[in-house]
Amino acid sequence: MSAPARQEAQAPATVRTFTRRLSPTRRGARLARLLVVRQLNAWECPSEPNADAAAIVAELAANAVTHGRVAGRDFEVGLVLTGPTLRIEVADTRAERRPSVVADPGPDCESGRGLLLVSALATRWGVAERRGPGKTVWAEIDLSGGGV
Repeated sequence: MSAPARQEAQAPATVRTFTRRLSPTRRGARLARLLVVRQLNAWECPSEPNADAAAIVAELAANAVTHGRVAGRDFEVGLVLTGPTLRIEVADTRAERRPSVVADPGPDCESGRGLLLVSALATRWGVAERRGPGKTVWAEIDLSGGGV
């Protein structure tokens, strides 16, 4: 009879978080992208995923200020880094506007491609309800290089 296999205990993954509330303006959306890039650099995340995260934040923040804006209410950008997984969250206060990917926005359409970009860059993405009013659109990126 063989000896039972030894199970090695794994150290729990370090969880890092970052959250900022921003004005629901184009300036707030630009600031969200800049703050996320700065935070990822501070966490010493690889540069290629940083660029993908910046593009995702730019799109989700632009959507929050364009489609999810409620006068007098800020939107929120957040990061959760757990091991090799980066979760990006952008929350607004308008629940009735749920994002969806347009299958084919057509060559003459000036919008409708942003979530296609998010879908292409993220390992996965979705929409979650918030405790208060609104919704959170999230996307996850694998920083280990495993990708999609």
